[in-house]
Amino acid sequence: MAADKMGFWSVVSVGVGGMVGGGIFAVLGLSVKLAQGGAPIAFAIAGIVALLTAYAYVRLSVTFPSRGGTVAFLNEAFGTGIFTGGTNLLLWLSYIVMLSLYASAFGSYGATFFPESAQFWVKHLLISGAIIGITGLNLLSADLIGRAETWIVALKLIILGVFIAVGFRGVDWQNLQPSTWASPVSIVAGGMIIFLAYEGFELMANSAEDVKNPEKTLPRAYYTAVIFTIALYVLIAGIAVGSLSTEKVVAAKEYALAAAAKPFMGSFGFKLIAIAALLSTASAINATLYGTSRLSYIIAKSGELPAALEKKVWNQPIEGLLLTSALTLFVANTFDLSGISTMGSSGFLLIFAVVNFANVKLHRQTHSHRWISFLGTIACLAALVVLLAQTARTHPQNLWVVVAMVGIAFAIEIVYRQLTDRHIHLHPAKSESSKR
Repeated sequence: MAADKMGFWSVVSVGVGGMVGGGIFAVLGLSVKLAQGGAPIAFAIAGIVALLTAYAYVRLSVTFPSRGGTVAFLNEAFGTGIFTGGTNLLLWLSYIVMLSLYASAFGSYGATFFPESAQFWVKHLLISGAIIGITGLNLLSADLIGRAETWIVALKLIILGVFIAVGFRGVDWQNLQPSTWASPVSIVAGGMIIFLAYEGFELMANSAEDVKNPEKTLPRAYYTAVIFTIALYVLIAGIAVGSLSTEKVVAAKEYALAAAAKPFMGSFGFKLIAIAALLSTASAINATLYGTSRLSYIIAKSGELPAALEKKVWNQPIEGLLLTSALTLFVANTFDLSGISTMGSSGFLLIFAVVNFANVKLHRQTHSHRWISFLGTIACLAALVVLLAQTARTHPQNLWVVVAMVGIAFAIEIVYRQLTDRHIHLHPAKSESSKR
């Protein structure tokens, strides 16, 4: 029904809510550690890569509107072979890494309210409690937090707006001079390690089927959401580095945004940002867990995961939800923030490179300028190479974790196809929606 269709601002809120989730609260310190005074430039570079990729998502979403989003686009462009199946599984694993990042941030900010001697154990208790508790909410009432999501996003943006407005007056511009910047390669690496803070615009593709006048609404909504988020992140990074020395930001890397508020807002500012982080990451865990369990359902519906994951109980994909939560518990409690961020950013850069190339391949159907998406493909791959090269020099163990994540996604797909004879469906999301 037309009354149920999403308008421009509704779609923008999906994109902004997805991008300004828990990411900025968790990854600011990682970017500053690599880019130093050039952190705002690092966020801008990552944003440009996201903006190039948004073009591909705009054209693909308008041409192939589907709740399957990225999964449907890859099936359209590359068929249903091992490459597509492995990439779809990598998308699922990358979202599990995103969940782990949000849970890690929730634990880190929550632990700041406890004595320093207890913070390590409290952090892991909060990480586990958030994942288990929100999984329970999804089992009982999936939209319980969802009903408050608009208010949480609004409150989060208001608090970040206060941070920018108050903090701008106290910026020490000497901290942002080019002499304080890291090398160009380190600045790019600083942008790419936090690239997953931008990935949330991908969620807009899943709502394309429900958008009013999508040919006009989707392009404006995508670009508005991404450009707004770039500006927000650059301002936040600039004020953080301009208000606090890079050494202090790096020392508080797991709760860097709260630490950056303290010089000009005092203890009240620290607590205000910490509370905003807890609300933001909790809502991000809920939204991403809800979406990721359904992503596993869509992939299973296409025949690329076991049929058990497409079973629903109480209209919920229970097996997918529980498996997603169990894997998130393992990753969030096993890997440090740097490892989680490297895994997530690498996964999404690789996936976005493939989506850009999908639009190059389908440019006649999507009526696209294929050179833009070709440039997006090159930008994602180049950014990935810089990130992995930097990781190999500084944290080589994280490089092997990324290799393992990609290898596991494709190994599961290869083995699964050899052991089963499930039929692969090209449009799982559409066939599912047609049953409703």
